Amino acid sequence: MTDQAPIKRLLIANRGEIAVRIIQTARRLGIHTIALYSDADARAMHVREADEAWHLGPAPARESYLDAAKVLKIAREAGADAVHPGYGFLSENSDFASACAQQGLRFIGPSGAAILAMGDKSGAKALMQAAGVPVLPGYHSADQTPALLRDQAHQVGFPLLIKAASGGGGKGMRRVEQIDEFDAALAAVKREALAAFGDDNVLLERYLARARHVEVQVFADTLGNAIYLGDRDCSLQRRHQKVIEEAPAPNIAPALRQAMGEAAVAAARAIDYVGAGTIEFLLCGEAFFFMEMNTRLQVEHPVTEAITGQDLVEWQLRVASGEPLPLQQDELRITGHAIEARICA
Repeated sequence: MTDQAPIKRLLIANRGEIAVRIIQTARRLGIHTIALYSDADARAMHVREADEAWHLGPAPARESYLDAAKVLKIAREAGADAVHPGYGFLSENSDFASACAQQGLRFIGPSGAAILAMGDKSGAKALMQAAGVPVLPGYHSADQTPALLRDQAHQVGFPLLIKAASGGGGKGMRRVEQIDEFDAALAAVKREALAAFGDDNVLLERYLARARHVEVQVFADTLGNAIYLGDRDCSLQRRHQKVIEEAPAPNIAPALRQAMGEAAVAAARAIDYVGAGTIEFLLCGEAFFFMEMNTRLQVEHPVTEAITGQDLVEWQLRVASGEPLPLQQDELRITGHAIEARICA
């Protein structure tokens, strides 16, 4: 068991569907919930469902849900002892996670250091290589001299991807078919990366034309336990944004599935990860390669819950309270099949 006191008052630093989702589990566990809302969300469902709600600011997210100082101020005034960031907004903000810890608030997620380690895609790939997790051939180093990048592109081979080192969500990414296209694509990625992430560093990766995109749900506690809870296929995408999530990923041999799961756990252990996380792989035949780690609960977590029968938000809250994982790897059972679709209007 744990020496930590149980979570009694949970502030949810998010809105909409994920806030309601967290409230439902917290209520079942007897945890008092504190919602936040901007001017645009005063009558939103998550505001009505929570035990109490605090006004955060104007409608623009940068003046409300993305304002870490305001969120922390309300957390103190409301007497919260934990903060759940949901997904999006501040969920993968290492400074916010660290600030919560510094102010005595339990951040429902990994440490700021773990978020930072995986937020730098170049550094993350180096960590994964050191941990024995397969990574794609590519260039992930700090020297960003254009001539060196061009030389490295020759060594990586074509087609290749130029990707923003601090990127995500499909932003700051270009496919290059031959060296004549490289300089223009590099300049475009650097512009996009600087505008979107404030960092124009890039990495180069070999592009696999027929690879599948398969992600593995991992979970780790503060006591050294870590497991994987199956996988999801998210190969069907639009503009690098996932459209269909299918769990478990179809047509994968048991031995390969186990190897991917164990590699995902090794990735989490390499950064002393705590909580829910997702390791994304490219799967090409029997070979798989680390892409990135999402250091938060995923939008698509319900399909994993459907096939495992587990409440992942409950797992998050229990782990944050210092409890061990509810199950060990050999106790987990996968039953049935689940699909989640995102509607693109």
